[in-house]
Amino acid sequence: MARMDCKCGEILSTSAAPNDIQLRVYTDREWDSILEVDVIDLKKFPLPTHDVCRCPKCERVYVFTGEGLKVYKLEE
Repeated sequence: MARMDCKCGEILSTSAAPNDIQLRVYTDREWDSILEVDVIDLKKFPLPTHDVCRCPKCERVYVFTGEGLKVYKLEE
C-alpha cells in the first residue's frame, strides 16, 4: 500500500521510509519461529503475514489479510 484515505479524512501514506503509519506486527508463533534461528540475517527477515496501518489522527487500525480489509476503531 502506498496511499489510502482513512475514514476520518486523513491521508495514510507509506511511501516514505521510515514512516509512522505502517506497523510491523507478528503473531506470537511467527515471532517464535524467527527467534529459533541462531543468527538472524536482516536481508532474509520475513515480512509479517498481515499488513497493518494506523491513522495518527483518529487511531483507527487497518489490517490487510488474505481475507480482505478489517478496520478497528477505538471505543469512545
